[in-house]
Amino acid sequence: MTQAERFGIIERLLLARGSVGFADLQDRLGVSRATLFRDLRDLRDRMGVPVIRDGTTGSYRIDRSVERYPLPGVWFSAGEIHALLSMQQLLAALDTGGILAEHIAPLRERLASMLDVGQYSADNIVRRIRLLSAAARPCTPQHFPTIAAALMDRRRLHIDYRARSNGATSQREISPQRLTHYRDNWYLDAWCHLRDELRSFAVDAIKTVKPAEAPAIDIADPELDAALAAGYGIFAGSDVRWATLVFTAERARWVAAENWHAQQEGHFLDDGSYQLRVPYSNDPELVMDILKYGPDCQVVEPVELRAKVRGLLAEAVGRYGHA
Repeated sequence: MTQAERFGIIERLLLARGSVGFADLQDRLGVSRATLFRDLRDLRDRMGVPVIRDGTTGSYRIDRSVERYPLPGVWFSAGEIHALLSMQQLLAALDTGGILAEHIAPLRERLASMLDVGQYSADNIVRRIRLLSAAARPCTPQHFPTIAAALMDRRRLHIDYRARSNGATSQREISPQRLTHYRDNWYLDAWCHLRDELRSFAVDAIKTVKPAEAPAIDIADPELDAALAAGYGIFAGSDVRWATLVFTAERARWVAAENWHAQQEGHFLDDGSYQLRVPYSNDPELVMDILKYGPDCQVVEPVELRAKVRGLLAEAVGRYGHA
């Protein structure tokens, strides 16, 4: 982390919290006492930020009575830039039809002002930094106000939902629990009163949505996580199994740095390959991720998952004929 990056973190912490103790600053930055003292001194003397130390508490704060100017340069970390630009993109995606413009515009302006620091304009930052979406599916923007209102007001919804597995459309009454943005697509976690269980509904597959009068039932967060977050990816299920995968040494360095699941277990083997264990309930998304590695990934167990992947690979080869 450069000193410039540390300056930005210190300033934002002091502005957000009002005052911060020396130990908290040191822990957040991961630097020595001498380095932090030097940063605080340089931030005050060289950068003109009125940082003062409270003699009573020993904490540091910014003297808001002193007129000051923004620090020059971009003072966002990679994660913060990604978060701000992602929020801009999400807001833009929600308003493809212009229906939410009057509500979303102030939020987008606020985000732009947060990016617009020092000598670099927000427009220039957006032009120089790209966030690319993969396989995002457009959804009807008119649905979001109705879904969000029911979600916060704790009311049920009537929806017409088209299942991609078989193309059939069904009418459902659901109790919305939370909206999830996953892999560039929106999902509504809800209690399905037709199936009498928790389900995740792809918002882009909801064809119509209408508010219902009945109050929504509430599912506790631990129960939601147990049902919807225990499996792999967006596919829910309480029957959790573990898959053991081995990646070739050529792919090991990439996979070792990837986060497939919050509870994953992984380690390098003696030959340089990488073994990864992940929990799953329903396997479509896990199979998709396995297949994208082709010959560089081998399913060790369970036997049924290994057989399924082998069959799919054989079927893929068969489509190319014998030439």
